[in-house]
Amino acid sequence: MRREILAAASATLREQGVPGLSIAAVLDRAKLSTRAFYRHFDSKDELVAAVFLETARAERRRLQRRMSGAATEIEAVAAWIDGRLDLAFDDNIKSDLRRLSLEAQSQTSISPSLIQPAYAEMLKPLSDALQRGLQAGVFHHIDPVNDAEFIQGVVWASINRQWRTGDCDRTEVRGDALRFCLRALGVALAAINQTCSTTD
Repeated sequence: MRREILAAASATLREQGVPGLSIAAVLDRAKLSTRAFYRHFDSKDELVAAVFLETARAERRRLQRRMSGAATEIEAVAAWIDGRLDLAFDDNIKSDLRRLSLEAQSQTSISPSLIQPAYAEMLKPLSDALQRGLQAGVFHHIDPVNDAEFIQGVVWASINRQWRTGDCDRTEVRGDALRFCLRALGVALAAINQTCSTTD
């Protein structure tokens, strides 16, 4: 029953956004009672947070698969960035993920408590790679959790620009994001240039 509620909420959220999501609309779509809802969720906010968390877990798994072939932590960071750029440039990425990503991003300043667990879930593969790189001496003077958020901000700006204009060149966007982020992590210029010259 929880799965049916989450599926109905996810569909409603994609169509109407957080402001348009109501418990009644979700229950109507799922063909369930109010009692069924309150057996699994205490509030609309808890439901929204659960939808975002479920989506973030799927995104984390997708990013981990993208990163799995990385031979170095620098390559792992590049793979994470490439994976996130897929949202803007890869037509094979489901529009549902794109829509929910936009909706989640819109909630970061309005209701950070709704989105924070999902945000942390999606950033985990990146912060783990940053931690390993810090321990190995590849990255210097960084805070893996904060710097993962910083990298997400840089990449999100690129994603958003592509969604807005539709005329960005992926290779250029990728190169700009990698140079900016890897420089901030203290990566040597030669390694940055080598990483930027490889295609995702």
